[in-house]
Amino acid sequence: MAMLEIKDVQVHYGMIQAIKGISFDVEQGEIVALIGANGAGKTTILHTISGLISPTTGSILFEGTDITKIQPHKIVGMGMAHVPEGRRVFSDMTVLQNLKMGAYTRNDAAESAETLKMIYKHFPRLEERKNQRAGTLSGGEQQMLAMGRALMSKPKLILMDEPSMGLSPLLVKEVFKIIEFCHEEGITILLVEQNAKMALGIADRAYVLETGQITMSGKASDLMEDEAVKKAYLGM
Repeated sequence: MAMLEIKDVQVHYGMIQAIKGISFDVEQGEIVALIGANGAGKTTILHTISGLISPTTGSILFEGTDITKIQPHKIVGMGMAHVPEGRRVFSDMTVLQNLKMGAYTRNDAAESAETLKMIYKHFPRLEERKNQRAGTLSGGEQQMLAMGRALMSKPKLILMDEPSMGLSPLLVKEVFKIIEFCHEEGITILLVEQNAKMALGIADRAYVLETGQITMSGKASDLMEDEAVKKAYLGM
């Protein structure tokens, strides 16, 4: 049984069909990349999985449980975290307050404190700026905070939406190191990323999304060598 199963999901915005009956799965321990052009529907899929959007038809199973109609905060409590596009930190709150918001579904204060120590170890800049307002951080620091906030919920699965967007090449490398660290900690990752080369470089498998439909899928290393993928997404 896959950790995450998407079965024939369709999503409409009014009369517009954004997702056209897609099915895919994510196995425990994998990094799965979802690549595609702007407007292909990648963010819509993540919002649907995390409960922010209701699908028109189809179902979503997380560890065998149908979560299609479950509220987002309950999905977080089940072990799924979402790092949204554009970071979406609470800009008027401090770094520490943002991190603590990530643990709002947890009742284990001692374990949450240990998770915070782990995050500070791997994100030392967040500890240095723990009393600073999140809105004053750089883009890279805000991305670290968004990832740290997700880790505070002690997730089994993280949905990551365009984590490298708007960052310098140096910070992009740093962000991908963090993704690999999350993976090493045993967290399963569904990664939406426009930097297809970086995404395919760390993913186990990948799906290509075009105008709301999955057009290709396979091992990430195989897709990296596919001529159509090279031409459309890798600039080769």
